[in-house]
Amino acid sequence: MEKKPLLRGGEFLVKDVNYNDVFIPEEFDEEQNMIAETCKDFVETEVVPHFEALDKHEQGLMPSLLKKAGELGLLGISIPEEYEGFGQSFITNMRANEAVGSAYSFSVAFMAHTGIGSLPLAYYGNDEQKDRYLTDLATGEKLAAYCLTEPGAGSDANAGTSKAVLTEDGKNYILNGQKMWITNGGFADLLTVFAKIDNDRVLSAFLVESSWEGISMNPEENKMGIKGSSTRQIFFNDVKVPVENLLGKRGEGFRIALNILHIGRIKLGATVIGGMRRAINHSVTYANERKQFGSPLSDFGAIKHKMGEQIIRMFATESAVYRASKDMDDTIHQMLDEGKTYGQANIDGVAEFEPECALLKVYGSESLDYIVDEMVQIFGGMGFSAEAPADRSYRDSRINRIFEGTNEINRLITVDSILKKGMKHKIELFEEARKVLDNIDNISSVDFNKGDYYDNLHKIVRNLKDVVLLLLPEIQEVFKRKLMFEEEVLMNLSDIMMNVYSLESTLLRVEKLDKNNLKPDTIDYYKSMLCVLKHDMTANIYKAAYDAIGSFATDENKSRLLIAVQKLTFMEPVNIKDLRRKIADKLIDDGFYKF
Repeated sequence: MEKKPLLRGGEFLVKDVNYNDVFIPEEFDEEQNMIAETCKDFVETEVVPHFEALDKHEQGLMPSLLKKAGELGLLGISIPEEYEGFGQSFITNMRANEAVGSAYSFSVAFMAHTGIGSLPLAYYGNDEQKDRYLTDLATGEKLAAYCLTEPGAGSDANAGTSKAVLTEDGKNYILNGQKMWITNGGFADLLTVFAKIDNDRVLSAFLVESSWEGISMNPEENKMGIKGSSTRQIFFNDVKVPVENLLGKRGEGFRIALNILHIGRIKLGATVIGGMRRAINHSVTYANERKQFGSPLSDFGAIKHKMGEQIIRMFATESAVYRASKDMDDTIHQMLDEGKTYGQANIDGVAEFEPECALLKVYGSESLDYIVDEMVQIFGGMGFSAEAPADRSYRDSRINRIFEGTNEINRLITVDSILKKGMKHKIELFEEARKVLDNIDNISSVDFNKGDYYDNLHKIVRNLKDVVLLLLPEIQEVFKRKLMFEEEVLMNLSDIMMNVYSLESTLLRVEKLDKNNLKPDTIDYYKSMLCVLKHDMTANIYKAAYDAIGSFATDENKSRLLIAVQKLTFMEPVNIKDLRRKIADKLIDDGFYKF
């Protein structure tokens, strides 16, 4: 039987997806759940008792916990078996990341080691380099860090001035420079350092052992949050790096950095789910126990609104992250079948979904921020106390909107990468946009009195995708080459795409649960979440489109576009108050997130 072609990155905007073609979290197999449980057990027994000590930087504690995780194999889940890893799939690794994601500073150190610390070597290293270092990273014998950011080079990574000069005998590079915000910097044994060779315009990457002469560092940074993670400035003063420690090819460092960041972004999308779960569980526990005016907080509508919304945002994040992760996993496996190497398949398989990686990093981190902010509010005055769990959740969540590229950068990447795919005809973006524009005067709203429940929902999502297709070519035509400087308008477009992808992912998950009879006793709760999400995201999309049109459309075109957008985003009102209360009541009765 002929295989069905896989969906390409960004293609969600122009293709409709069948619910049976997406992966949902309810489909994790026994082995994947077992690995996740092992990670959760490790966090609860080995890490949670040390949260306070970690925040105080108790000497040697963080590296000792990482090494314990290594002894259990948790640092090598995605590393090939030949290097003493588990050789698990991309989506299994995402599942493990979620399980560790509730561990605050430890999760940051863990992700830095297993992700940006180990993956450059795993994907780009040659056999000799991997034989020398990768097994030790998989087992925790050695710990890793990633050295890209410099005082004058943050989002613009290629502006870094660190330099490597080849010695006359051709045996070593002499490395000089300064790196900052280096996670795990205080104890890492192996550093992936980015620098320019001689007068190159682009970066190269080097494997540098922290014990080598000429490496020094500043004291630990005193940070707003994630206080337990080691964050240092590192200085390289005439460090002698053997030529065999050049990672990849000369001048390939910038590409290595970008591709590793794609992976870091989608992994962060999974990691924040763990943080959401812990925050929601703390919220409902406190709301059930704390009494005001003779009743538990959880009896009050304002509190139910908060908890209902917390659940919906977590459910939507889960739906979108694991949908995208499975698409990446399938693409990676297809590339392996086609003969690509392990490293190249993983790099290209994730890079194909660059827009999804960027938008899910944004949606996940901002959803977590909402959830922990409302957690503080549910705790009230106690939420502002450093003695309560809300304090650490609130402070630690904030970095996620900066990690792996700021959310502003990632919003721009979302639109830019989809535009490039369209211009290169990798997806039929402009072809489909032309159809929408040609039909602009015949656009109609969804008639909610006709048609099947799910068919109508898919028509709504199709209309919301058409909002993007309607605006994109018009915006491009107005701004032409200056479009890259119109960041506010690009962010409007990005927000529409982000809402569309998250809503469609949630719809496909609920539809699959319903039509495959996977959750017959609780399907009404999932439908309620979907209904609230549809209501809110349609309003978000209308607002973003309205703002964009006001920022670029001429007077003669403005009313035409506004009328089309109003039709495409028309939504009949629903009783979202009762729907949120229904969702919150289940959380209140269960006492923890059980969706």
